[in-house]
Amino acid sequence: MNIVTVCGMGMGSSLVLKMNIDDILKQKGIKAEVEACDLGSLVGKVADLVVTTNELKSQVEDKGYNVAYVRSVIDKKALETIIMDAIGNLKK
Repeated sequence: MNIVTVCGMGMGSSLVLKMNIDDILKQKGIKAEVEACDLGSLVGKVADLVVTTNELKSQVEDKGYNVAYVRSVIDKKALETIIMDAIGNLKK
């Protein structure tokens, strides 16, 4: 599974999301490649799931990806719920 985390510059919230998602997936025993990138680099990425903040919704939603939106990049409990739901929906 390929997961791409996205923020405006690719160096802030996307990196925090990547690290938190890596931790969550490791705890759950789920293998995935998680990559952080900036918004401009998203097009052309191979991703089963894109994770970004609500603020970027209008810029990401029409790119053809399965997208999970988060309110906070540091709320790990909420992020875990969002990620696990999104992964569950991918498997359907």
